[in-house]
Amino acid sequence: MAVVKSKLLKQLSKNYPNFLKKDLKKISSIILNEIKRALKKGDRVELRGFGVFYTNIQKARISRNPKTGEKVNTPEKRTINFKMSKELFKKLNNEE
Repeated sequence: MAVVKSKLLKQLSKNYPNFLKKDLKKISSIILNEIKRALKKGDRVELRGFGVFYTNIQKARISRNPKTGEKVNTPEKRTINFKMSKELFKKLNNEE
């Protein structure tokens, strides 16, 4: 099951009934936009107890179109990587 922003907001409003839904929506969008902005600048984003988001540069290369077999030049691009924290790893694998 994928986590959708609307489901996340629903769960947050259920867990924190004192907050207005519009405030929770604004807070979550601010957090996500700050993560995007930092990654766009090339910074690392560390959320303690959750993990680290960071960018990596994928070099330009010659790849192949699998349908036609034709060679295609792929330009250099940045990718986003995620490394989970040890705490999250342990929770996911029931090692506590």
